[in-house]
Amino acid sequence: MPDTESTTSNAPEISVSELSANLKRTVEDAFGYVRVRGEISGYRGPHSSGHAYFSLKDESARLDAVVWKGTFGRMKFRPEEGMEVIATGKITTYAGKSSYQIVIEALEPAGAGALLAQLEERRKRLATEGLFDRERKKPIPYLPDVIGVVTSPTGAVIRDILHRLSDRFARHVIVWPVRVQGETSAAEVAAAVRGFNALPADGAIPRPDVLIVARGGGSLEDLWGFNDEDLVRAVAASEIPVISAVGHETDTTLIDFVSDLRAPTPTGAAEFAVPVRTELLANVGSCGGRLIGALGRNVERRRTELRSAARALSTPDALLAAPRQKFDALAARLGPALIANERAKRILFSNAASRLQPGLLRGRMDRCGEQLRTLEARKTLALQTNTRAWRRRFDVSGQRVVPALPQRSLREAGKRLDHAFSLLRAFSYAGVLERGFALVQDAKGHVVRTASGVAAGDALTLKFKDGEVAATANGDAPPKPAAKPAAKAIRKAETKQDDLFG
Repeated sequence: MPDTESTTSNAPEISVSELSANLKRTVEDAFGYVRVRGEISGYRGPHSSGHAYFSLKDESARLDAVVWKGTFGRMKFRPEEGMEVIATGKITTYAGKSSYQIVIEALEPAGAGALLAQLEERRKRLATEGLFDRERKKPIPYLPDVIGVVTSPTGAVIRDILHRLSDRFARHVIVWPVRVQGETSAAEVAAAVRGFNALPADGAIPRPDVLIVARGGGSLEDLWGFNDEDLVRAVAASEIPVISAVGHETDTTLIDFVSDLRAPTPTGAAEFAVPVRTELLANVGSCGGRLIGALGRNVERRRTELRSAARALSTPDALLAAPRQKFDALAARLGPALIANERAKRILFSNAASRLQPGLLRGRMDRCGEQLRTLEARKTLALQTNTRAWRRRFDVSGQRVVPALPQRSLREAGKRLDHAFSLLRAFSYAGVLERGFALVQDAKGHVVRTASGVAAGDALTLKFKDGEVAATANGDAPPKPAAKPAAKAIRKAETKQDDLFG
């Protein structure tokens, strides 16, 4: 083995921290401040501490970069992934990773071409979302009561707007002061647009009917805050119509695409916001004169038409002549017609009365009574004949079954037959008449069952066992009595008879 003492160097020993500090001083002394051009890579926004960490790269190398919180807030441009920039800062080392980095103190795009490319890419992306569509743009009110202006409170822009509004048509103007250039300008303008929209319609501060976002001319870098994506989205979401007036006529920012109306200058925005009062008064006066003339001509035309129509109409006497004559003719015919009608009705009444004489009625009642007696005699004869026929039929049947039936059964059958015949005679209304009762019938031959069914003067027929007697009801009918047993017996007999003989 080699001798340990022979391999020992004469260089003094230093710690890692001392070496890192020496390297840091060497690098910072050798380079100091530098301007580095490269493409931003790995940018994810500021850290929770407020610092921003990313890298700058080109085709063959990568350099770590850091932007401290205080510097980041003052930067005119915010880093974006893939953006080519020129960073100005100090080269230093980071001992914790044994690496070197640049601490950026200023950042700017690498030429106007880079800004324009970034602007075009952002414009296409927002247009794809439909934020620039014409269909979503709101109309500007013709004569707003309140106008909100978002601009710097100091400068020529606000004075030009107020002066033009005063010349054309003085309105109530509310100014929301903002910075229109610098890192915080976009956020302040967006907050102003959202603040105006948040005002209640009936609050202490009146809610504007239209907004004007204005700024004077400047370079692309000066107007860059009005290309901010958050500001564009705030204007797109505004319920109040927005007029953009940023820069000169040749300057174009993204807020011009999303606003409801673009004005070439702030003065032009004031002209778009209100009409000229004197011209409006002249126009109103002209319209009023034309309206009065049109009304007068219309009245005169209607008056002429009315006169022409009146001449074509007939007089009231001419219109009523024919109806009046017809009425007189009908009135003249009414009296004779009533007399003739009364005479015809009288003749019909006399003819009907002649057919209702007592003699004729009595003769008709006699004929009906004779027919009833004939039918009664025929009914009695038919009953007797039917009874004898049934008896003969029973005797014949009895002779056939006598040899086969016991003598006792035959006697019982005879008794039942005698009993049935007795019931037949007992329930027959003819048997009731034989016991001294009478059957009362009206003029139509119907049986009168109750006294309430008879009125004074009604023609009645009283049927006894040996004949009939005609009678006429005299006086009012007595109260309805209870049904007499005789009448019940007659009805029961008629029912039994019908059941037995069909």
